[in-house]
Amino acid sequence: MLMQILNKKISDKSVIVGIVGLGYVGLPLARAFITKGIRVIGFDVDQRKVDHLLAGHSYIGHLSSDWIAGCIKEGSLDPTADMNRLDEPDAILICVPTPLTDSRDPDLSYVESTARLIAKRLRPGQLIALESTTYPGTTRDVMLPILATSGLKCGTDFFLAYSPEREDPGNVDFSAGKIPKVVGGYDAQSLQLAEALYSAAVSEVVTVSSCEVAEACKILENTYRAVNIAMVNELKKVYDRLGIDVWEVIAAAKTKPFGFQAFYPGPGLGGHCIPIDPFYLSWVARKHDMPTRFIELAGEVNASMPEYVVERLALALNDASKPIKGSKICILGVAYKRDVDDPRESPSFRLMELIAARGGQLSYSDPHVPRLPKMRHYKVPELSSCELTPKFLAEQDCVLIVTDHSAYDYEAIVKHSQLVVDTRNALAGVSATGATIVKA
Repeated sequence: MLMQILNKKISDKSVIVGIVGLGYVGLPLARAFITKGIRVIGFDVDQRKVDHLLAGHSYIGHLSSDWIAGCIKEGSLDPTADMNRLDEPDAILICVPTPLTDSRDPDLSYVESTARLIAKRLRPGQLIALESTTYPGTTRDVMLPILATSGLKCGTDFFLAYSPEREDPGNVDFSAGKIPKVVGGYDAQSLQLAEALYSAAVSEVVTVSSCEVAEACKILENTYRAVNIAMVNELKKVYDRLGIDVWEVIAAAKTKPFGFQAFYPGPGLGGHCIPIDPFYLSWVARKHDMPTRFIELAGEVNASMPEYVVERLALALNDASKPIKGSKICILGVAYKRDVDDPRESPSFRLMELIAARGGQLSYSDPHVPRLPKMRHYKVPELSSCELTPKFLAEQDCVLIVTDHSAYDYEAIVKHSQLVVDTRNALAGVSATGATIVKA
């Protein structure tokens, strides 16, 4: 009976969706439901985020404040920090962080605390779906026991599923509603309800046999990328020693119409997914006495890239008879990828630490990040984004391109700078002369 009631609410779009975690995953997911006429209650423990949304202001670049303000006005988005309201939604989707500890073990504290808050208010007929990336077994072995403390029975009184987020910030071709959604359920009833719910908001739903398969799917997607990026990062070092441009090699290789997919090197990995998610799998593999040498090796290679970049920076400055110590070095781009305002795990912060440790005088410019945010694992200086005027560029001993935003005027940067170290091949095709250009 409870299943039939929820199914009917989904079909007639009277279902109320609760989303816990209004960040780079939760807020775009809310938009996917709202655009299909489904009301969303957004939960976040950060009152500042809630206040911003209630005032009609967006804190995510690719979601406009006008859209937020319209949703608040019409009541389709109801942001709140009051977790006592968790009994109001018919379905609760959990989009909270799953970082790593300092020892690279999974940190499920946000998932567990959210589950405990839900358990206190869990009522019959609710569907709970975890979206946070995690290791296979989390939904069944971690979430379910906590929710069961409510006294309600999964599959009978409430329903449980896992559907990994696949958000790609800044990708206009694949917003949350356009990306196929993989869904695994605790049981057949949970799977059927989760499939119906997500089908109401996204273009395609792919059902799998269990929560564990859905959890493993997300880990596979990101491990695949991490390993291949590590390969080209390692090849970049080798080809550089041989005097070969790795970017030209990749451009030539990707002309093959089969059997090759281009991955690109960089100064290190950023974002939540690729630097973190593969280690969830390696952690659970260790628990089962299984080695994951590919994952560990890829992690080592990718994590070493900031040090490689700084060595290349030091050599470039040395050729100009300058040490890093005392040199003015401007970091171009602190967001983790092009044309977004998301700084999570950006290699820029590790580069700043390394350069500062060598005595470099740091500044940065990023049109999407006006002030450096505080970061969990990095010592971040209190800096604001600098305007790239001809005078400012001329005063820098080196401009270090870390994130290749399309808003930068690369012709002007080359024209007015002394030295540019390019980690993204951003200057390919630039015809201006002036700066010495070094690829790293």
